[in-house]
Amino acid sequence: MSDASFVGDIPANYDRYLGPIIFEDFAVETATRVAKLSPMHVLETAAGTGIVTRELRRRLPAGSALTATDFNRPMLDLARAKFDPAERVTFEVADATALPFGESSFDAVVCQFGLMFFPDLEGSYREALRVLAPGGRYVFSVWDSHQHNPFGRIAHEVAGRLFPADPPPFYLAPFSRHQMDPIKEALIQAGFGDLEIAVVAHPKTVSDASAFARGLVFGNPMADQIRARGADPDPLVAALTDALRREVDRNGGEVRLQMIIFTARKPHP
Repeated sequence: MSDASFVGDIPANYDRYLGPIIFEDFAVETATRVAKLSPMHVLETAAGTGIVTRELRRRLPAGSALTATDFNRPMLDLARAKFDPAERVTFEVADATALPFGESSFDAVVCQFGLMFFPDLEGSYREALRVLAPGGRYVFSVWDSHQHNPFGRIAHEVAGRLFPADPPPFYLAPFSRHQMDPIKEALIQAGFGDLEIAVVAHPKTVSDASAFARGLVFGNPMADQIRARGADPDPLVAALTDALRREVDRNGGEVRLQMIIFTARKPHP
């Protein structure tokens, strides 16, 4: 699964239905951590529709430059439309595994929930290291497992019940990088040091399970995977709405959400 498959009306649905529930609180967390480093040249990879970009711009030092990139032009076009030209955000379509920037160009590289879609994970680490200045930090996050993010498990299970012979696989991909040790080892192998890892939970109130379900189906390639099986995605939205309501009711109106955030430093020569 590549982020290049987030096309058509997916970016708008992703931003409208999923952004406020599963991305915005983590974006604040990520941007706050980056801003504490006081970087003046920041690169964001897999910026998507600019949810983290917005929080970074609010918190970064005055006069700092922010470059937001994504491999997916439709996602990045939606992000660009959210910003005024005076806000000093540059948008560029770019592959995180082959970045079009020179060595030591940035003080910080940021990526929220993008690594799971990179076809060359180790290459993305090497590229982040290459474009960082010595002493610069790479701050990135991945989703924790289905156990700690039940919305992903529920979406996968409900879709599997509707298509038992050929379950749509999308909701395996976002939660496929929750094991910490392989990431730590790959970062060290790439040349990073001073690793810090934190597990961060942000339970979220869900007032409209049907809107959340719609985002979980139409805000990513899941709907296209359903159509590829010759079916209409709407029955999945209905079944997922019921399942989410039961989960939210069990948890006092909230859905549990949890990420793992890494900070790694590029050593000085």
